Amino acid sequence: MKLPTPSTFPWHVVGALLLLSTTLAASRFVAERVSEPLARPLDQIGEQLADFAGQANPPLTEGVLGELKPTSYLSRTYRKANLAADVFVAFYAQQRAGESMHSPKHCLPGAGWEIWDYGSTDIPANGQNFTVNKYSISNAGQRMLVLYWYQSKNRVIASEYMGKILLARDALLHSSTAASIVRIIVPDQPGALEDARKLASELIPEMQRSFGS
Repeated sequence: MKLPTPSTFPWHVVGALLLLSTTLAASRFVAERVSEPLARPLDQIGEQLADFAGQANPPLTEGVLGELKPTSYLSRTYRKANLAADVFVAFYAQQRAGESMHSPKHCLPGAGWEIWDYGSTDIPANGQNFTVNKYSISNAGQRMLVLYWYQSKNRVIASEYMGKILLARDALLHSSTAASIVRIIVPDQPGALEDARKLASELIPEMQRSFGS
């Protein structure tokens, strides 16, 4: 029997078979992913953080919950002197293919806010430095600062794209897709960014305890 030469070998067939095998394997692992509850409910996060005192916000409407679809969430206003910080956490015990946590990068413009500047800032917590997103937004003359990040049991990251890559890896290797998005909004006024960073530096360890890490 004449063997195919390298130039005539059906590499496209081999590639298709490899792609199919990988897809089937990924589907099997994702289908077997487990729902991971938090080790500590979000409502046990401290109401006193970084000299801020927290108070619960009104519950989200059914329409908003239907859009976000979180397993659980935390919505509080933390106050310090003349500064009010809106804190929101959405936790997902299990994420599904084709779905992802709603990013403020998309939700804020949809709510009428203009993102006029964006970047990142470092948050010191538990002897480490974590990079989070920092957005400057405005609406009808009102200017606000937004800090947000994605947090799971073993990491804190800013990039939603990297988050999706790591989510796929976790689904394949650990059958786990549990994660959360954490967001802080403060007025854009002198000293507000530093106060928001201090609040974030205590909120990150609180979230780590919620994940049991």
